[in-house]
Amino acid sequence: MSTITQLEYVLAVDRERHFGRAAQACHVSQPSLSSQVQKLEEELGVVIFDRSKKPILVTEAGKDIISQAKIIVREHSKLESIADGTGHEPRGEFHLAVIPTLAPYLIPLFVAEFSKQYPKVYLKISEYKTDDIIKLLANDDIDAGILVTPLGDERIIERHLFFEPFYSYASCGHELLKKKSLTEKDLLSSDLWLLEEGHCFRDQVLKVCSLEHKNKVLQNVEFSSGNLETLKHLVKRSDGYTLLPELAVLELDDTEKEEHVRKFKKPAPTREVSLVHSRFFLKESIISSMEKIILDSLPKQIRSLKRKDIELIGLT
Repeated sequence: MSTITQLEYVLAVDRERHFGRAAQACHVSQPSLSSQVQKLEEELGVVIFDRSKKPILVTEAGKDIISQAKIIVREHSKLESIADGTGHEPRGEFHLAVIPTLAPYLIPLFVAEFSKQYPKVYLKISEYKTDDIIKLLANDDIDAGILVTPLGDERIIERHLFFEPFYSYASCGHELLKKKSLTEKDLLSSDLWLLEEGHCFRDQVLKVCSLEHKNKVLQNVEFSSGNLETLKHLVKRSDGYTLLPELAVLELDDTEKEEHVRKFKKPAPTREVSLVHSRFFLKESIISSMEKIILDSLPKQIRSLKRKDIELIGLT
């Protein structure tokens, strides 16, 4: 009879498409994992993986086995979650994914306090783009994500955390710096530094600026970055401008803000940040605790931001 452990090994091989990496992910030796997967195949009378292919492929019969294994492992996890929830203190593993334009500014605000208050929770945090987080949630590969909403995905529940306005960050002497505050019409120029494609923040910036993605600051240079800090340094040391979210701006000293940053007039272009999870979510006590700590750790000006003062820039 198949065991939960065997099914978890099968799902790991399906994710990794490699027995060695699957064994590492499961913290077991490769011979042990391979032996258990083969034993399950023999018991079921089905070859789940075509080992002759590189990377390993799932057979047609194996696809049905894997689909059912996901359901069984998920239901088993519910039992563990119920048992964990009977205590007074959240505990267990929790995998959180955060988009790169939020991670360096938001995670340091709350992670130490969360670790201190909930020592029995093993928290793993990874950076992924929005589309990847949605896929990982759908496949039960992560427990929750922090990203920009609304997503418009019925499979996902969104817990609103805060609104985060955009600011312009311009090079010294730039036209934008001649004004104390900006409107979106002021941004109709071609000297904008952007994140690489695939980042939701890039798409939002393009919406704010009403620009096409082909614009370049340096005509003979095409640069792609997934890091806002890189764009900020490019602007500071060369020419042009970019847009930064407020948490990134709050890290700057007063001199740099004065020399490079300009705010927008109300209603300011803004993104909505939420803590999201799938509708089959199991770890309610952990995510509720995390939600509270994040909200408590936010800077006062972000916590007090009113809906009337912003213009929400969506993803679609």
